Amino acid sequence: MTKYTRPERRPAVVTGASSGIGAATAVRLAAAGYPVALGARRVDRLEALVQQIRDAGGEAVAHPLDVTDDASVEAFAAKASADLGDIEVVVSNAGSLRPGRIDEAASEVFTAELDVNVVGAQRVVRAFVPGMRARRRGDIVFVSSDVAVRARPFMAAYAAGKWGLEGLAHALQMELEGTGVRASIVRPGPTWSEMGMDWSAEDTEMVIGGWIRFGLARHQHFMQPTALADAIAMIVDAPRGVHLNLVEVNPEAPVEDA
Repeated sequence: MTKYTRPERRPAVVTGASSGIGAATAVRLAAAGYPVALGARRVDRLEALVQQIRDAGGEAVAHPLDVTDDASVEAFAAKASADLGDIEVVVSNAGSLRPGRIDEAASEVFTAELDVNVVGAQRVVRAFVPGMRARRRGDIVFVSSDVAVRARPFMAAYAAGKWGLEGLAHALQMELEGTGVRASIVRPGPTWSEMGMDWSAEDTEMVIGGWIRFGLARHQHFMQPTALADAIAMIVDAPRGVHLNLVEVNPEAPVEDA
């Protein structure tokens, strides 16, 4: 792991940290000298990641977190602050993606998606931003998706959630104007992650078939989660007086042989 250094101690939390972008971000921030608190439902994954970070010389703790539960979010925030001190950086990454046809999906599916992707983010805001506002310092980064502006078939609940997340984030940016607290959005394009790994074969065929039908799979390339971790580190490392409101990150096509 590349070791970075920071001149100051800025405790950070990462939600949805058990895999993918969340795990990569936790590792990246810890390597940069941020003490990090990891939150997710899969505690065994978190504990292994904490050990990895500590073995590399970083500072990390982990606690269970379910962003759909008020009490869980509040308990996580209290434990993270008790372990690391005042939290200055929050990466709101927890998300959910369940495919399906709009006209066949039960309302409970949409409700569950929105609860994780939008309301869950608001719970995280409520748990951490008031303290940042009081201290007049802090960063919160929302991990969105390119489906927030380029919807795909059979992913309507996820797209609606990410559109809603960006609406929440933009409103928060305005509410925090002049407080010293920065709210930012990172909007990744296609990225390798565990989302979709537990889909049925039928769901996978439906989604990929939809992409092909509408030309969305043409020239499709994927990034590693570490690319997003680097972008998030860039956002929170921006000097005071600079606000990276929205950073869109897309994979670059491989260079073709001459």
